[in-house]
Amino acid sequence: MLTESRVKQDKHTFPLVLKALAYLSRVSEGMQVHAHVVKLGFASDVYINNSLVHFYVSCGRVEVGSKVFDEMPERSLVSWNVMIDGYVQVGEFETALGLFVELQEKGLFAPDGFTMQSLVCACGGTSALSLGMWAHAYVLRKCSIDVVDDALLKNSLLDMYCKCGSLELACQVFESMRRRDVATWNSMILGFAMHGKVEKAFEAFETMREDEEIVPNSITFVGILSACNHGGLVKEGRRYFDLMVTKYKIEPQLEHYGCMVDLLARAGLIDEALNLVADMHVKPDVVIWRSLLDACCKQNVNVELTEEVAKQLLESDGGVCSGAYVLLSRVYASANRWNDVGSLRRIMSEKGIVKEPGCSFIELDGEVHQFLAGDTSHPCTNDIYKALDVIDEKLESAGYIADLTQAPMVDDLSDEKQHSLRLHSERLAIAFGLLNAKPGTPIRIFKNLRVCNDCHAVTKLISKLFNVEIVVRDRSRFHHFNHGMCSCKDYW
Repeated sequence: MLTESRVKQDKHTFPLVLKALAYLSRVSEGMQVHAHVVKLGFASDVYINNSLVHFYVSCGRVEVGSKVFDEMPERSLVSWNVMIDGYVQVGEFETALGLFVELQEKGLFAPDGFTMQSLVCACGGTSALSLGMWAHAYVLRKCSIDVVDDALLKNSLLDMYCKCGSLELACQVFESMRRRDVATWNSMILGFAMHGKVEKAFEAFETMREDEEIVPNSITFVGILSACNHGGLVKEGRRYFDLMVTKYKIEPQLEHYGCMVDLLARAGLIDEALNLVADMHVKPDVVIWRSLLDACCKQNVNVELTEEVAKQLLESDGGVCSGAYVLLSRVYASANRWNDVGSLRRIMSEKGIVKEPGCSFIELDGEVHQFLAGDTSHPCTNDIYKALDVIDEKLESAGYIADLTQAPMVDDLSDEKQHSLRLHSERLAIAFGLLNAKPGTPIRIFKNLRVCNDCHAVTKLISKLFNVEIVVRDRSRFHHFNHGMCSCKDYW
């Protein structure tokens, strides 16, 4: 068309070309088309600009798409939808939520089903349950029956409720669905696994297999193997892994190997886990080596093997992190090799590696509150620390003894270790929740790191002593504490 001089491009040409280039992820050619758009005077056309934004975000160039969006002289609802969804696709959930709030404040367009689906996904990514529930209610009140029953939207709602710690609401959405596809079942299986409902995950998997039109896929087995991992079920894990390979002819990916390695390592089967790693057809990633190192540390495996696993972790892409050094430091400390502990700390200092701070979030009345370990920046700090004193008094009366095995600064005094545990971020968030949550409302905490043994035991006691349900989501799973009971079958 470009070589035919008698044929001119118009505003309908470029959206079609950009759509094709987005599908092929051809960034360079797309930028050339963008230049043609400007050269031919179409830079103000809203339809073409929408296609440009979609092209850039589809190719992972969200910052360029955002620049096009900001410079648009005119925007449609599609413009906002494409930009919000673009941020969701690259994991910038808070930016997506901020853009949605801006759309609402301007009041120019009423959100449609596409807007709400992106919003729901962003809520799942940030664990914003209240906003996610508002989005669900908005869809039920304002949208057509076709949008309400849309399988893609319902799958997003299902996934959002699971990630926000409300498995009951996820089940309600699941039961209300008239049409279920493989993504629906995958979300439910992963949700059950994430929340420690292992038998429910198995039941969902078997029910799914009864439908001849739905075939389990790679993601399905990530969910079912995660359930085995969270339940510590080695025999079942081996069986499902074999079923995946032999019956469904699914080639194992890093996620499947990661589940199996973690399952075996947690069960103390370090040698079997290492043999599985050796037989993998893909290169082990940092997650697999981290699982092995974590298990070696907690199972008191000999120092030489632990050092070798730590070396593999540090040599992996993204493996140079504080966690590897901290875990190895604890191994050296347990073996009374204090010189090696000092050497590791010196290396961390020289490389500028600092321990990742614990960070916990709690959402109350639609507002998210963030706490770091030892945080004193929150406006309610004085009340929070007074509440911690009350909690400590009740814990002491209940016979609580601190577990110092995972406290930082392994060669410091015990009272200093105990004080550091007391200021872990989730304890500050729980204290804030006890002060401000409505009676009978679960306290939901989201943490960026794994919950340590001591905080796990303390949270269980707090749920009993204060008669409150507490849900904690850490890096690996959900922990439901209710009246001194916990959903975790085994935890270390």
